[in-house]
Amino acid sequence: MYLKKLCIKNFRRLHDVVIDLASDISIFVGANNSGKTSAGHALQLFTGKGKFSLHDFSSDLWPHFVAFGEGRANATLPTMSIDIWFEIGAADVHRVIDLLPSLAWQGSLVGLRVAFVPINPEVTQTKYREIRERALAAVAKEQRVGAPFDPFPKDLQDYLRDKLNDEYELRYFVLDPARFDAHMAAEPGYEPVALIPGKGRSGREILSSLIQVDFLHAQRHLSDSPGGARAEDLSRVLSRFYSRNLEQKADDVDALRALANSEIMLNEHLQRVFEPTLESLSKLGYPGLSNPRLIIKSALDPSVIMNSRDGARVHYALGALENGIEPPTLPDRYNGLGFKNLIFMVVELLDLHAQWLAIEENRPPLHLVFIEEPEAHLHAQLQQAFIRKVLDILKLSAEDASHCNSQVVLTTHSAHILYERGFRPIRYFRRRGQAGDRSEVLNLSVFYEQTDDGVRNFLERYLKLTHCDLFFADAAVLVEGNVERLLLPQMIETAAPRLQSAYLTILEIGGAFGYRFKSLIDFIGLTALIITDLDSVVGPAAVEAEEVVPEHVAVLEAANDGGDQDAEDNQVEDLEDDDQIEGAAPKPGKACIAGHPDAVTSNQTLIQWLPKCGTIAELFAASPEDKTQERVDESTSLVRVAYQSPINVTWGVETKALAGRTLEEAFALENLVWCQDKARNELKLRIPRAADKDLNSLVERIHKRVKGDSFNKTDFALGLLAQDPNTWQVPTYIAEGLAWLESEIAPQAEDAQNEVERDAAEEGAA
Repeated sequence: MYLKKLCIKNFRRLHDVVIDLASDISIFVGANNSGKTSAGHALQLFTGKGKFSLHDFSSDLWPHFVAFGEGRANATLPTMSIDIWFEIGAADVHRVIDLLPSLAWQGSLVGLRVAFVPINPEVTQTKYREIRERALAAVAKEQRVGAPFDPFPKDLQDYLRDKLNDEYELRYFVLDPARFDAHMAAEPGYEPVALIPGKGRSGREILSSLIQVDFLHAQRHLSDSPGGARAEDLSRVLSRFYSRNLEQKADDVDALRALANSEIMLNEHLQRVFEPTLESLSKLGYPGLSNPRLIIKSALDPSVIMNSRDGARVHYALGALENGIEPPTLPDRYNGLGFKNLIFMVVELLDLHAQWLAIEENRPPLHLVFIEEPEAHLHAQLQQAFIRKVLDILKLSAEDASHCNSQVVLTTHSAHILYERGFRPIRYFRRRGQAGDRSEVLNLSVFYEQTDDGVRNFLERYLKLTHCDLFFADAAVLVEGNVERLLLPQMIETAAPRLQSAYLTILEIGGAFGYRFKSLIDFIGLTALIITDLDSVVGPAAVEAEEVVPEHVAVLEAANDGGDQDAEDNQVEDLEDDDQIEGAAPKPGKACIAGHPDAVTSNQTLIQWLPKCGTIAELFAASPEDKTQERVDESTSLVRVAYQSPINVTWGVETKALAGRTLEEAFALENLVWCQDKARNELKLRIPRAADKDLNSLVERIHKRVKGDSFNKTDFALGLLAQDPNTWQVPTYIAEGLAWLESEIAPQAEDAQNEVERDAAEEGAA
């Protein structure tokens, strides 16, 4: 059996979510404050480990406490609940006999609801009012002059901050899967059957007999330095593990006698008992070729061996055993936090696993382990090794595996851990609502199953190769290639500075493949900006011949430009460009300037996603609404596409509405005079004797330069980054796209007056 679904209601930002769990490992991902950790805390609290706080209720329920305390009509006290659904086999039916809803039950799904509810709402209300009245009477009796004082409790919410666990309790209910739909929503009017204490096993007893839940929290207090109230070293961790689980030599009188005579026997013993643990570490690639080995050494006091802080210590051997001579050793604090954290996690997991297996009577058949952020202090390869081998660490023997099961849930912010496993184990926690105060949980295994194999395989390979952080971002920016990726941070700083406070992921996708991300973007409901190129090509209806610049003309231009430092480079580049464009007539599909008659786009993102146009004329005519995929509801994606559009370009006395085919062309057009300056030679956008050319000729020459083999786009980007960003203009289409994204996700700009007042206050304080 295994835990299949968790349905959580009114717990923190998990207002009403369904979380599907895999039978082996599930990975919870999402932006900060999306509810990943809350899901684990919910299961922890509802299984009786810990006490609830008033702030565990969803924030939109807090006013209900006040309303009920004031006696408002139809006001009720809020409740929280979790529905725990188990998938069972035929051999497990006897374990869940108390959870079978009726003799008509069929299938393999059984459910238990645990609800945190008021014991007696009317009594709670009465207690609060009595305490409130006494407090007000005491204040009135004092008759002090001054500002009025509102004593505790100000309202029922204030009262329950201290008394919540006195006024509320956990109650248990049997669920009938036949009364729930595929999304685990109950049919209208359905009321589950309550498990009444005193009639058979209690709900808590039933739940604890089925599942043991353990947690390996993120804040592991391993320390590099001695001391500190929260610091803990590996030696103490291993001592605790030894005292709980391993064969203890202190119970053996003969061994104690041997220890008194020689330290050697104890060290041999420690090496032997820890051998399985160290073998588990080896599955993760530790120690590897260049990392020190672990050795457990005695500190000689047999009466307190492994049970005191200084009884036995972890040491790191600096080399291998040679000719029977032990290498020099160092204490554990001299190894890095990364490896210490890895060792700590392995030992703790083995400890939790061993304690579960040690239960001799009525062992719960299911062991669920929550691991928070295992990536702490670990480099990428160790993260991948850990997630790859974590199930091996918790592997059951053949005998235990026949009737027991271990499940793992990880919460992570690591793309390296995420993509080691692919889509299927991912559970994506997405913030929703205007204030982002609610979350929903998406099961990526559903996406995996319902997506075309070709698209799905492409996405998995792409995400694994790039290790992108799509699932942790506020929004995604999909760009053409390396140039946009390199330049975008500077363009954001210039054109949309508030985006620097948002968490963006930049995906380099290209126009030919960008549309393949549509299904994933839509599934996770992400806000996305697509920055792509027109990629204009000659259409089948084109009849005009391209202008051909004879080779000798280009050579002559370069030769006559005697004052140019880059004349020779320009000559070579122009010759290459002209060689590529020779021909009497255009060929359909051949790259052309955006203004070419009957030009079409080769960009599949523009054709198949947004704005779904094929000709350049249609793309130019597309409205902002055509370029935007609006949200259907708060759970769906919001997408905008940005591509080159005609802008006014001035050269000399000429001004025309023109559009670039690519980013490089668009940049050159909007910074035309700036690019033709000799100081910008390294950008390779300067055309020889540009001053002698009219606007059309110059634009044509820039187009041919950019699409020539000798033009290196990465060099262009790096050269541009070396320039003062205040001297050049962000292409309009990118600036407009970034401004749209800024308006959607970035924090609102501070009021100017407030900012002035704040600065004045800070100066006064200084």
